[in-house]
Amino acid sequence: MGRQYGTSYRICIEGHLDARRAGDFEGFRAELTPEGETVLSGPVEDQAALHSILTRIRDLGIPLVSVIRIARNGKKA
Repeated sequence: MGRQYGTSYRICIEGHLDARRAGDFEGFRAELTPEGETVLSGPVEDQAALHSILTRIRDLGIPLVSVIRIARNGKKA
């Protein structure tokens, strides 16, 4: 059986990530917006994993715009 994740998130960051940098966020889908932001969407195992992702964003010097938890039905939780 595959690995089960608890919650999915939409993490919005400032600027467009190139394909190489987006690949640093394994398991996340990167969507580039017309507003010049990147939205990373994907499952997160637990709070420690979420904090690790946010730390990586900070360490790359990328401004964080928002973090939204997504319910299982795809709507904002």
